[in-house]
Amino acid sequence: MTIFHYYNGMSSNGSLKKVFVETYGCQMNLADSEVVKSIMNDAGYSPTDRQNEADVIFVNTCAIRENAEARVYGRLGDFKHLKKGNPGVVVGVLGCMAERLRKDLMETESYVDLVVGPDEYRKLPALVQEAEEGHKGIAVKLSRVENYDDIVPLRTEGIAAWVSIMRGCDKFCTFCVVPFTRGRERSRTVEGVVNEVRELLSKGFKEVSLLGQNVNSYRDGESDFADLLAAVAELDPTLRVRFTTSHPQDMSDKLIETIAAHENICNYIHLPVQSGSDRILELMNRTYTADHYLRLVDKIRKTIPGLSLTTDIISGFPTETEEEHRMTLDLLRSVEYEGAFTFKYSPRENTKAWDMGDSVPEDVKLRRLNEIIELQRAVSYRKNQVEVGRVLPVLVEGESRKSVLDHRGRTDTNKMVVFRRNGEVLGDYLDIRIEKANAATLFGTPVPKN
Repeated sequence: MTIFHYYNGMSSNGSLKKVFVETYGCQMNLADSEVVKSIMNDAGYSPTDRQNEADVIFVNTCAIRENAEARVYGRLGDFKHLKKGNPGVVVGVLGCMAERLRKDLMETESYVDLVVGPDEYRKLPALVQEAEEGHKGIAVKLSRVENYDDIVPLRTEGIAAWVSIMRGCDKFCTFCVVPFTRGRERSRTVEGVVNEVRELLSKGFKEVSLLGQNVNSYRDGESDFADLLAAVAELDPTLRVRFTTSHPQDMSDKLIETIAAHENICNYIHLPVQSGSDRILELMNRTYTADHYLRLVDKIRKTIPGLSLTTDIISGFPTETEEEHRMTLDLLRSVEYEGAFTFKYSPRENTKAWDMGDSVPEDVKLRRLNEIIELQRAVSYRKNQVEVGRVLPVLVEGESRKSVLDHRGRTDTNKMVVFRRNGEVLGDYLDIRIEKANAATLFGTPVPKN
């Protein structure tokens, strides 16, 4: 969970109104919150991190999985209590849940004043004003053209930024609600993305992650994602460039060669596979086979030696058998990912998988999921042990979450490194000698410069 905050206009006593924004879900939601931040800032809003002082509360939501929605509903209960003590506060639900559950949110959750979907954020200032006058508001229409290309996301100071290059998705995986909550694919212009990254460079940012539901599908006229990636990388050789997320079907030879050709495009690809069973992949509408996926991985690793791969796995998809579960385990052993995001299947209304039922019992899903996690943890641990003794370049990102005496940073292969602070500042590049490792983190010591 990430929290953002803002202020809007003036209250009746002449003081600035305060707005609190809380964001749930994926990187796309984080990027959207920065767009919201920019829109509200232009309307005169400023931030607060104290929700009990807020005049307006936005909750930017995720609807990808059932537990994500449950968390948001639980959080809305806190705001309901807050509203009882301050009836004038405006509560708005933004994002994917807003589009998917608009009727329920407006009728059942009566304390919700406005519901705004991902393509309607330009309307927020006007909707807030109407809500302050006692009118509920709803704006959830999906757009085939809205990409916020003209809006520069408002970011706090930092060294790494998410840069949204496209919105929506056309893949229609049978388990996914994104095409229904975020609409069809539409890309920003190369010029718009490059100008945004150039502005980030001028503000001292050292890393950008190009973001889309399927970045491989990016298209601006004759320019594809490989062209955009190269254009961004060529702005500054010291800028680290990442991207997420990729669909195996669209991982072209041109894109692989572009990554290999630029030293500042990080040697890291997140390549979701979801299952090792061809039958399940077909039911998921993933449009590739396990063999195609494995051949693609082999091509990537031959072209980009030392590249780090991570993936997504869904356990317990409808009708998945024990044999098909073992196929997924076998694929994990074959590929040996650096890491994996693993999930139990969660039925989502409006998807085709919803009509397939939820045939795998919860206890079976959980057991299979735990087997996947246990195997991946062992693989990650073994692969991280290989790094012990090596000296790796690390971009300093901030204070360690566990000790104020340590800093943390990442390698270009996206591995987290923790090391003792020694006068370096955020954004510095350090050579770190790795001394020990667990499945998730490397630990080391800075190598003195000559």
